[in-house]
Amino acid sequence: MKSFFKMFADSFREFGNLRCIAVTGVFIAISMAIEMFSIDIGYVKLNFAFLAIAVIGMLFGPTVGFFAGLACDVVGFVAHPTGAFLPLYTLVAGLQGLIYGCCLYMKNDTHSIVLRNKLDSTERDITLFLKAVLARLLDVIVINLLINTKLNLHYGFIPKEAYSTAIVARIAKNVIELCADIPLLFIILPACLAAYKRVVRQKASA
Repeated sequence: MKSFFKMFADSFREFGNLRCIAVTGVFIAISMAIEMFSIDIGYVKLNFAFLAIAVIGMLFGPTVGFFAGLACDVVGFVAHPTGAFLPLYTLVAGLQGLIYGCCLYMKNDTHSIVLRNKLDSTERDITLFLKAVLARLLDVIVINLLINTKLNLHYGFIPKEAYSTAIVARIAKNVIELCADIPLLFIILPACLAAYKRVVRQKASA
């Protein structure tokens, strides 16, 4: 439990790093750009803006992830205002960043899950992949299915009599989305982590 709260403190200290501010700003902008586009496959629209927030959470932890999520929602509303500004949805966006930060922050990771190939004795660390699956599942179940559906009901976007139908429809939609989301996380997260570590090493040796 102590290490869990330490993760938040370590993440908060990331704000003192200019590199953190710059990289977070870049990925917030990327998230805004991705948010403008979606892939329509019938009754499901795929949007991958969450990938940028996942990268921020992985690199800088839950505290930075939370404020990055808030910033994405506020900047998104200012850039493309549609309807009224609803602070509860902004808070939910912050919780999304918090989830990715809690699950993916690698700085203090002292435990690894390794797969060993018995044929050639090679090993592969799958820790990040398992954490990515956990983070996306929590995002989908807690944020998309539970909280957002309740908020949509609260604000009247979903009539009470259609609530159960909405839940079923959102479950089907999110299951389809997961089939695309998980492979993308497996590609994007390791690539961004490796690139960031390479830049840090180059700066340290310069």
